[in-house]
Amino acid sequence: MALTVSARWGAITDVRGVQVGHATRTGDGWLTGVTVVLPPAGTVGAVDVRGGGPGTHETDALDPTTVVPTVDAVVLTGGSAYGLASATGVQAWCEEQGRGFGVGPPGRPDALVVPIVPAAAIFDLGRGGDPRARPDADLGRRAVEAAARTGEIGPASPDRGCIGAGTGALVGFGRLKGGVGTASLPVPGLDGVVVGALAVVNAVGTPVDPVSGTLLGTAFVPPGLQRPAPPDPAARPRLVELATPPPLPPAGGWAAPPVNTTLAVVATNAALDPAQARRTSTAAHAGLARAVDPSHTLRDGDTVFTLATGEVPVPRPALLTLQSAAATAVTLAVLDAVLTATATRTPAIDVPAYGEIAYPEAQTSRREPPGSGED
Repeated sequence: MALTVSARWGAITDVRGVQVGHATRTGDGWLTGVTVVLPPAGTVGAVDVRGGGPGTHETDALDPTTVVPTVDAVVLTGGSAYGLASATGVQAWCEEQGRGFGVGPPGRPDALVVPIVPAAAIFDLGRGGDPRARPDADLGRRAVEAAARTGEIGPASPDRGCIGAGTGALVGFGRLKGGVGTASLPVPGLDGVVVGALAVVNAVGTPVDPVSGTLLGTAFVPPGLQRPAPPDPAARPRLVELATPPPLPPAGGWAAPPVNTTLAVVATNAALDPAQARRTSTAAHAGLARAVDPSHTLRDGDTVFTLATGEVPVPRPALLTLQSAAATAVTLAVLDAVLTATATRTPAIDVPAYGEIAYPEAQTSRREPPGSGED
């Protein structure tokens, strides 16, 4: 289920020219999808992969030492490594639009283009009931076409919750529903510079404090922004139970640990070179670590992309401030994903959502989970 109201902390699409589209498939064994972030032409891209079990495509092309500094689209997908096939559909669409790195003959380089479309996948295999039900090129095409349509109607906050690549996402040792979230921030001291983030939260670790039942990232919401309200006191024992790591198997026993991954895309209108964009991705991983514990585990494929559209020059000393804001935007996007996720039941899983447990009155009246007011 997607939430279509305005995002509580802004959205990655607050960065001018950045568009987001989702394609989702559920029922008949399906519980998966694709999310595409479509930046304006000439956007510089970078990535930092920190998880021990990544599923990625074309991330080596984003190394600062490689020949192509720009990115035409970023694909976030379900389906584990199988779902990376969705990038093929996005690449084909980009080629049709003439988006890509020109490799044509002298004097006509744009006569033939190779779209640069990096991708990363979360593990959601079998969560709808059929492990063979996973994203393909057609689902990827549907997601990028959805992103392109948003550009026709002007800037719009992307849908959040259980949609696109977050459709089959789980968090907290598989005990809570994950999803897609987004946020944006002005960068302090840099007039006109914005940093946004979109996160697909599918973590082995938990976003919930195992002592209080509150969301771990709450303390990092900047002053002046609404913080998530404390959970209903009656809900805290249940939340603490869900946040407590499961016991280790008995001596000599073995239990397969969960397989997950959290993905994020950071976007900014700042002018960054590939090395600066790469360092921004690295810094933004701190935002994930603030909101999920543990993160970057051997069983996660945690990956953060950065897209820099290049509108506003940024003095080199100010990069620290920008990168700090990127980390905060990722934290907010993770919080948003957890708060907008909804309980999901399929033949394979039956998991609640944090907001539905923590704020039962808000869910009954079909409102967003409450905030605690400005801090």
